Amino acid sequence: MQDKNTTIGKPVNRIDGILKVTGKADYSTDHPVQNPAYAVIFKSTIASGKIKRIDSIAAEKSAGVLAVITHNNAPKLNPKGGIRGGALLQNADVLFYGQHIGVVVAETFEQARHAADLIKVEYEQSDARIDFEKIYKDGVKPKDKEDEKRGDAKAALENAEVKIEETYATPIYHHHPLEPHATIAEWQGDKLTLYNSSQIVNGAQNAAALTLNLKPENVHIVSPYIGGGFGSKGGQWGNLILAAIAAKMVNRPVKLALTRQQMFNSVGFRQRNYQKVSLAATKDGKLTALAHETSTHAAIQDEFVEPCGDCSKIMYDTPNSLISYRVTPMNLILPTYTRGPGKSTGSFALESAMDELAYKLKMDPIAFRLKNEPEKDPSNGKPWSSRKVVECLNVGAKAFGWEKRKMEPRQLIQDNYLIGYGVACGTYPAHQRDSSAIVKLKREGNNVTATIELAAADLGTGTYTILAQTAADALDLPINKITVKIGDSDLPPAAGSVGSVGATSYANVVNDVCNKVTDELIARSGKQYFVRPTASQLMISEKIADIQARADSKPLETAEQYSSHSFNANFAEVWVNQSTGMVRVERFLAVTGAGKILNPKTARSQIIGGNVWGIGMALTEESIVDPRYGHFVTRSLAEYHVPSNLDIGELDAIFIKEEDTLSNKLGIKGIGEVGIVGVAAAVANAVFNATGKRIRELPILPDKLL
Repeated sequence: MQDKNTTIGKPVNRIDGILKVTGKADYSTDHPVQNPAYAVIFKSTIASGKIKRIDSIAAEKSAGVLAVITHNNAPKLNPKGGIRGGALLQNADVLFYGQHIGVVVAETFEQARHAADLIKVEYEQSDARIDFEKIYKDGVKPKDKEDEKRGDAKAALENAEVKIEETYATPIYHHHPLEPHATIAEWQGDKLTLYNSSQIVNGAQNAAALTLNLKPENVHIVSPYIGGGFGSKGGQWGNLILAAIAAKMVNRPVKLALTRQQMFNSVGFRQRNYQKVSLAATKDGKLTALAHETSTHAAIQDEFVEPCGDCSKIMYDTPNSLISYRVTPMNLILPTYTRGPGKSTGSFALESAMDELAYKLKMDPIAFRLKNEPEKDPSNGKPWSSRKVVECLNVGAKAFGWEKRKMEPRQLIQDNYLIGYGVACGTYPAHQRDSSAIVKLKREGNNVTATIELAAADLGTGTYTILAQTAADALDLPINKITVKIGDSDLPPAAGSVGSVGATSYANVVNDVCNKVTDELIARSGKQYFVRPTASQLMISEKIADIQARADSKPLETAEQYSSHSFNANFAEVWVNQSTGMVRVERFLAVTGAGKILNPKTARSQIIGGNVWGIGMALTEESIVDPRYGHFVTRSLAEYHVPSNLDIGELDAIFIKEEDTLSNKLGIKGIGEVGIVGVAAAVANAVFNATGKRIRELPILPDKLL
């Protein structure tokens, strides 16, 4: 039973909530600097070729303009510094529509924007690779992904008693965090401060330093609050460096914020995928083969391939498996990590195929999944540190009312609506990463307070709060006596808030440093104790005014002996209007097994946020490239349709109790990524159950159902 004095596991309100709702939390361009100038990027209007001439005379003469920066006057940079997507004004080459080709700096944002509109560019255009449908079959093996084979999937498919072979397509998706990418750059001599939203604080520091040919200690990243990122702020893009260049050139602090339209071709996206999934099974439903073959695209100058086959490697027990990728270069900005990278898109294909084969076998899709539950990780033979798929499915089925589902489609009708039920599973790996932290304790009389410091990141997920909870329990202090300082590269280095490693890495190191300072206080007292005293008790009893300690935490040495993942089961009820083809997700339930839940309130928020995006992925979201020019037809949130409150029905989240200290000491697994995995497939499967129409290309728009 949870001790009544602990805060971990309780739905504590966010300690930074008041700052955010009152507007006092400083995001990227909110930080006060003296006499800032404003920068606006101007972009290429061709997808492939060279810049012949840039006419900036009118812009330079325009009111308030301080500088126009192009490849003709930009400083030489290190192109291998780690900035994603290039576009650093180093030459006249144009590799995609919307590539940064210059920056205007002016006294005001309006002046900079007006001057940028006055720039005239002449190009030498060349043929561009911008129509994925025409070139994807020319794809080749990626540089770092060999085909993964176990057994002989092709032979097993040829000899299968029952099989399906289908191709599933997902479009380009964009991240679109509420806070667009934005930076304030300020120089003091050779030292640079960048106020910038960074999911990996130390990663941004190192990338900026290497690219600008500076020592890392001369670059200071300040990122206390982040208005969402979803992977786009995991790596850093050209706009960060252009802000620094602009500030150096005008010798003033410079604010550079991307517009919503510029976000479409400045900071990556989730690439378009064709995924052929082939499944074979015996007549009684035992899988004998699984092949997951992905065709996708990357940039002309660099490669990124989303690992769509990751779920297929581990979710189900089969003796024969093939996971492969083929990639073709395109004149688009480099794709990048997007929430649940690979797993969200990959699970749509895998879990749709599982539903299709279950229907062909005349099996309940839950029973089909349970029949193929693996005892150990099929991809590497490692034992699971824990795996709660069975519990997720069984608990979810009971809570959702799965028994109401009919096997045959179009059986549940109310008024003019077809009603359907769908299920799909998901997974995401759980890892701890190296992190360091400092704790500082102070005492005034009997009042003991603590400050926790580390270069962690809070995307808006509740990092401040869960770290305060962790420290409060480890130090035996009320949570209001804990101050958390994060988001600053001057603090001890820490893992990024990416790949669901944040909570695990941060909470473990905070727990370690609090235990370490307690050990040091016990040693300082010179006494022996039958019951271990707390840090606050020792500060008071030993009359110690202040003390601090640092811990550097690494993953458990035994962690790699196990396969550690979060798992879920997603349940969707959809209503499809027979006249219009409009789909509404009336109910959605996510059941998740993700180790120790530090704060069920912030955790539920994370899961529901992922579910909403997964519903948008299924029904509304897609970025469309104009095959003539390489520009996005969808260039704002008016055209890129993100679900709003009225689009979403009843959402609920259940967490399965899970004790797993094999992966890390505190048994935390992370939930930020897994919340979106399997969601789109659950919706698509429910649409089939409602209508009898199998939609294999997202989004599921009304015209595909009519």
